[in-house]
Amino acid sequence: MARYVGPVCRLCRRQDEKLMLKGERCLTPKCPLERRHAPPGEQHRHPRRSSEYGIRLKEKQKARRIYGVLERQFRRHFAEAGRRPGPTGENLLKILEMRLDSAVYRLGFADSRSQARQLVRHGHLTVNGRKVNIPSYLVKPGDAIAWREKSKQLVHYDKVAQEVGSRSIPSWMSLDPETLIGRVLTEPSRNEIESIIDEHLIVEYYSR
Repeated sequence: MARYVGPVCRLCRRQDEKLMLKGERCLTPKCPLERRHAPPGEQHRHPRRSSEYGIRLKEKQKARRIYGVLERQFRRHFAEAGRRPGPTGENLLKILEMRLDSAVYRLGFADSRSQARQLVRHGHLTVNGRKVNIPSYLVKPGDAIAWREKSKQLVHYDKVAQEVGSRSIPSWMSLDPETLIGRVLTEPSRNEIESIIDEHLIVEYYSR
């Protein structure tokens, strides 16, 4: 499967805002956006003003980059959101949040979504007792996300166990600090989704 493997800080500079693609590192002075506010590439003396189309495209690209989803898969998520009852934009954010890699990140098992995706792809986690190595797998209310027994020998698992409690868990999920078993309590509402995305612009982009 194709995947962007270039420098992720370049994506933040392209958006001209922090997308938290490297987790806590993005909050330190090491973040390139703290030193270089210009977008990557050749700079023009008189930058062009963004059009309405450009603004909507930029917002769609921001959502893709934050959740690490390629265009074809993002379109499928948007189509699924349109088939569900309720606002399409909110449904899209719910789908993106309930992807397994995003849920693993929200539980604090990984510092970033890319790291969470790697943990899932390597088969370190289970859903309801079954190994799932598909990052786009959609979790449902009542699902339990846990570590495989063999994966509990990882140094990263010890790091997660030591830091449990220091990270906030969204209200639509729960985490047992003793067993490190996370549960999906319900679907997140728009107010419970900590997102810097304006979903209305994405809907307008695909509705043009």
